Amino acid sequence: MVAEKMTNELFASERFKEYANGNGKKPTIIVGLIKNKTTEHIDASNYIKKFELTIYNSNVADLVESDEFRDKLRQERAEQQDFADPATVAQWGKETGADLMLFGEMSSEIDTNNKTRVVNYITTLFLTDIETNKRVWYGQHEIKKLVKN
Repeated sequence: MVAEKMTNELFASERFKEYANGNGKKPTIIVGLIKNKTTEHIDASNYIKKFELTIYNSNVADLVESDEFRDKLRQERAEQQDFADPATVAQWGKETGADLMLFGEMSSEIDTNNKTRVVNYITTLFLTDIETNKRVWYGQHEIKKLVKN
C-alpha cells in the first residue's frame, strides 16, 4: 500500500514530470537501499521489491536491476564468454544505465498512554539524479498502528 501510494505521488509530482519531459525519454530508475531504522524487524528487501514492482508496472519509468542482481547477471555474462555458443553470448557494455536512484528509510515513533500504544511508521524516500546529485523528488508517508495490551 505504501509503495503504490508513494510511487503514484512521485510520478504525479511536478518535479518528476519536469525531469521526465526535459530528458525527452522515459526515465530509468534504480531502487537503492531503503534502511529499516525502526525498532521492529521489517524486511527491507521485501519493501524494496514492492517499490520495484510498482515502478515496473507503472509504464512511466523503466527499471534497472539492483546491485545484488546486477552482479549475478554480470557473472552469468562472464561465464557465457567461455561456455556459450558465440552466436548467443550476451555482450559486455550493453547495460542500461539508470538516470535516477530511489532510496530512503523507514522509521517509527511510539506513543504510549495507559495500556494503549500507537506506533507511527514513517517512510521517507528520495529520488535523485545520478549524474548531478540533484534531488528530483522527496516524499514521506505515515501509517499508524494501534496496539492494545
